[in-house]
Amino acid sequence: MPLTSHTHASPADAGRPGSDASRRRTGSARRRRAAALLASAVSVCLLAASAPAEPLGVGDRLFPYLGNPGYDVASYDLSFTYPGSNSKPLTAVTTIDAWTTTELDRVNLDFAHGKVDSVEVDGRSAAFTSVGEDLVVTPDEPLSGGSWMRITVRHTSDPVSADGRDGGWVRTADGLAMANQADAAHLVFPCNDHPSDKAMFTIRVTAPDGYTAVAGGLPTDVDRAGRATTWTYRTQHPMATELAQVSIGRSTVLHRSGPHGLPVRDVVPTKDRAALEPWLEKTPGQIAWMEDKVGPYPFETYGVLMAAADTGFELETQTLSLFEKDLFTEPAYPKWYVESIMVHELAHQWFGDSVSPAAWSDLWLNEGHATWYEALYAEEKAGRTLEARMKAAYGASDRWRAAGGPPAAPKPPKAGQKIGIFRPNVYDGAALVLYALRQEIGRKSFDSLERAWVREHRDSTATTDDFVRLASEISGRDLRDFLQDWLYGEKTPAMPGHPEWKAVAPVK
Repeated sequence: MPLTSHTHASPADAGRPGSDASRRRTGSARRRRAAALLASAVSVCLLAASAPAEPLGVGDRLFPYLGNPGYDVASYDLSFTYPGSNSKPLTAVTTIDAWTTTELDRVNLDFAHGKVDSVEVDGRSAAFTSVGEDLVVTPDEPLSGGSWMRITVRHTSDPVSADGRDGGWVRTADGLAMANQADAAHLVFPCNDHPSDKAMFTIRVTAPDGYTAVAGGLPTDVDRAGRATTWTYRTQHPMATELAQVSIGRSTVLHRSGPHGLPVRDVVPTKDRAALEPWLEKTPGQIAWMEDKVGPYPFETYGVLMAAADTGFELETQTLSLFEKDLFTEPAYPKWYVESIMVHELAHQWFGDSVSPAAWSDLWLNEGHATWYEALYAEEKAGRTLEARMKAAYGASDRWRAAGGPPAAPKPPKAGQKIGIFRPNVYDGAALVLYALRQEIGRKSFDSLERAWVREHRDSTATTDDFVRLASEISGRDLRDFLQDWLYGEKTPAMPGHPEWKAVAPVK
């Protein structure tokens, strides 16, 4: 099912249809409406009531049951209460404001690995059941298409691993963090867990004294009551569920200014603050470097979350990138390598976060660009030439395509390995596509394309076809055939300007 880019309207206008004011109805009005509908709708209601609930999806090629049709989320309000232990469930309340896009007898939410206590739709109790990894909600009357709805779910959120699943809550040495990519946000809170449905977020976290909570976005309130504190954060730009971040730990928050006065805040284990500061102070300069390449930083703040955790990866959670602390303390990692990885996650704020993939098959647009700027930074700052890296990638490209699929058509993950789509074909293999494109259209057109891409699709989603179309427009040439082979071919095409480069055939 093809997915298109879209943005969300703000729910702030209280006078429009679907607002709190327009949704107020008296009990007698509701009864009159029910009576009028009863005769004509009874057979439909009986049919709907008898049909079994089933998990749904938006038809993503790699994750068919991820996301849900029939509505468009405008905002999430998440409240978590941390019990002071990273092995006990948090109590939580998730409120979702959304537009329906069709009439709905039921609303499917992605949610697993938590106990649901109650669900309300527009302030009224609703029936619910769990089917697969969906929470299926049945309101007391059907929801008409194009209407505003508010769903409130009271539930638990369990940080203990769900059958070895990757992602969701990450248990750190002193608390918790989030790693929701690619389809794990619904292990933490009910949601429409697909990057095509971006929304605004308000996140509240209550934790006992001695802990500090930080989330994506900017802080709006700190409320201390008894022996606990509640922190509230709010995004100023729409965000995909897989990019949400919450850190709870015995942490210190460090503040500094980035380019143009951008608030930069980093979160580190308090005991490691002095050791990590030399790395943290590099972030403003890295932001300025990226701005020089592609234009203004797209969000309200940025920072690095250094967690004492063993994840095996770093993650571009929006405005607060997640890193393993050991990346910065392990002496075996060269300085240039660590800095280039920092730039990789920073580059994602433009490529993947601000401009998000409309479908997971568009992942190469995220990882290929982040790898590109990682490699370019290493070239400019440490003399690790981009051409040498791309030549090595070219040699391995046919093997990567055979193992993981072409960059824009990655093979689905194996069962139980949801992060299995993150293979070399969408990292250096996809950066190789960008290198070939730059060779083909020239550096000036390529640089113009990069700036236009993040400017035209800011705060939205985009597809591979969108990229091909814009590349053709910027270069003044029809690049569909050229990029078709690079993005979807089983074999790696000849590299423009380097006919001597050879790809090593995969072992059969």
